[in-house]
This record gives sequence, structure tokens and C-alpha cells, in this order.
Amino acid sequence: MDRRQSSKMKRPELLAPAGDLHRAKTAIRYGADAVYLGGQFFSLRSRASNFTLEDIREACSFARDHGAHIHVTVNMIPHDEDFEGLEEYLMKLQEYGVTAIISASPAVMNAAEHAAPKLQIHCSTQMSVTNSDAIRFLHDSLHINRAVLARECTMDQVKSITKNSPVETEAFIHGGMCVNYSGRCTLSNRMTLRDANRGGCAQSCRWSYHVYECDRETDHTSLFTMGSRDLCAASYMYDLMDAGVSSLKIEGRMKTEYYVACIVSAYRHLIDEIAETGAPLSEDRMAVHLKEIMRGENRETCSGFYAGNAGLDTLIYHANSNSDVNHDFLGTVKSVKGNGTCIIESRNVFAVNETLEFLTPGSENRSFVLTSMKNDKTKESIDEIRSPMTLVEIQVPFEVQENDILRRYR
Repeated sequence: MDRRQSSKMKRPELLAPAGDLHRAKTAIRYGADAVYLGGQFFSLRSRASNFTLEDIREACSFARDHGAHIHVTVNMIPHDEDFEGLEEYLMKLQEYGVTAIISASPAVMNAAEHAAPKLQIHCSTQMSVTNSDAIRFLHDSLHINRAVLARECTMDQVKSITKNSPVETEAFIHGGMCVNYSGRCTLSNRMTLRDANRGGCAQSCRWSYHVYECDRETDHTSLFTMGSRDLCAASYMYDLMDAGVSSLKIEGRMKTEYYVACIVSAYRHLIDEIAETGAPLSEDRMAVHLKEIMRGENRETCSGFYAGNAGLDTLIYHANSNSDVNHDFLGTVKSVKGNGTCIIESRNVFAVNETLEFLTPGSENRSFVLTSMKNDKTKESIDEIRSPMTLVEIQVPFEVQENDILRRYR
């Protein structure tokens, strides 16, 4: 039975990011209803491992086989010289089975309506939609199918906008927050000559700065950064679902395979439990889900603007260091040999006698104590693996699947 039809509360779409084809498949395996990705043209995040047209075709095929959808970002702010090949590109997206484009330009939306009318048009968060009248205008004039709300909206505003919107709404629930208005920033342009709104953002807000008052440095002990903490809206999940938001969006097309799997899986379980109960979760159950969500993070988080104005505690005031990096991702299952034996492609250091855990799509996490390990090439027994991308053979006391993720148990 379709999980959307068997619950007490309507399940919104869980929309996940993907920086390449492997991460797109990972997101879908771990429970994403839809994946958004960028092609090699007309997209922001130009420095991600963006998708070729053939990659997009394969992603669409994989998504269809798993009952999911593909959305493609066509969200650059184009100048006159940027339109060459746009209509042909949009027609290819339609041909390959893309469900929707995410756009921040009325010109691109207009081109899509005429060249590829089967594509849904979702207006990007860069359009700073903060009221239902703006959505109504965009619907009437540009025939949008969905509005991605500005990340500056409070929860009360999300409820009001969604109630009065003529089309679906989409809201961010996790990931990076931009300290400028809905991603529209010129810091990168000024400092690096890389146009943030044409795919070249250098994330200048996350740099560390010396701050001066006249000729005197104000603080010699620490550098200043204006970067925001990442958004984590888990505690507002019931409110977002109760408000009727159609799509809940995770940010992170530049993030790792582990981040995608961990965050998507965690929110999948959270959304499903709320839908099944039809009520806010208890503090104990929320704590379980929040712990799982935080397993994928390596930055401090906040609830953004959902509670009201985002205060000083939503900013990061210290420099990041290697100690902030998440080292829980230990490897992926490359093959299963049977009799409890599998081959792991390593990512981080782990050793015999450690308690480890498998993250498997659609199931609860399972832990075990690693009792033995062999180098898959030499067949020699080893006590510790320190080199990434090494193939090792381990024994697991339960069934695992290819592409399952091995991580530390916490």
C-alpha cells in the first residue's frame, strides 16, 4: 500500500539534493520522494559535480523505477548572453522525464512554458516569495505550479501563505542558510569576481575576517565570520505538515553521499511517524529523531526564522577546524558474498573490536561488534584500516545490501 494513503496525516514530498548521479540514487534509495539537481548549464552551484544530459536521463529512469521524481534547477539569473541553447535544453529535460524546473527568472519560466509545456515550473526561493499575493501574481502571469518560500518566512507566515496560495508551497527544512536575502548576494562578485547568481558563489560570508574600526583592529583574539548556522526544522515538522506545505526541502547539492543518506533517512522516518500518528511527537520520540539527524551534520544548527526573527544565536562566531568534520562515515558495501561476508570500500579509520552500525534504506539501524577484517586484495587479516578507498572483507551477523553505509555506532 502507498504510504501516502495509509496514514492519518497527508505526507508531503521529501525533496533531497544531489550533486551527482550517485548521490541522486542514494537519496532515492534512502527515502526521498523527489531529488533536485543541477545540469551543466543554466544552474547555480556551477562548481558542484553537475549532471550531463545523459546523467539526467539516467536519474529520471532510476526515479521512475522507484516511484520518485526529478526536479532540475534552471535557477541562474541570466544576462542577455546567457540564453543561447536554453529552449533546446528545456526540451531535452521534458523528453527525459524531468517533472519540474526550479527557476528564478521570469524569462526562463516563459521559455519553459512555450518550449517544454509538460514541465512544471517551481519558482525558486531566490524570488523571495514571502506572501500569497506574490504567488498569485506569479501563477496568473507566469503559470507557476509551485512556490518555494523564502527562507526568511516565520512559521505563522508559512501557514498563512500556504492557506491562501493558489498553488503548492515548498519550504526548506534542513541545510545551509544564506545570510543575504534568499540567496541574492553580491559579496562573491565583489571579492572574487565570481557571480553568485550565475553559479559562482565563493561563500564569502563563511570566510574569516579581520575587523577594523578606523585603523585599529577591534579584536586581536578571534576573526569575524558572518556565516549562519545550518537550518534544522525538525521541531517544526508537524507544524509544516499541518499547514499543508506540499514539499519539504533539504539543502545540500555540494554535500557528501553520507550527508545525503543520513539526513534523508532521518527525515523520512520523522515524517512517516508524524503522518502515522497524526499528532506532534513526544519529547522522547523527537529526541530520537533529532539525534539521528545530527549524525549527518558537522555544523551548528538553528531553527532559522520559523520561530520569528533569527537572532544572534543563529550565527557562527568561530572558525571551523578539522575537529568539526564528521568522521562517522566509515564506508559503503561494494558487494555481498553471502554467509555474512561483505566487501566494504573504506572512507575513515576503523578497527577490529569497535561497535559499528549499518544505515540501510527503509529499515532501522543495526549495530554489531567487528570481530575480524581482511584486506580484500591480499586476504591478510588486519586489525585496523587507515587508508580511504581500500577494499576490506568483514563479517556481519545480519543481512546487508550493496550500497548500504557503514558508520560508527553512537
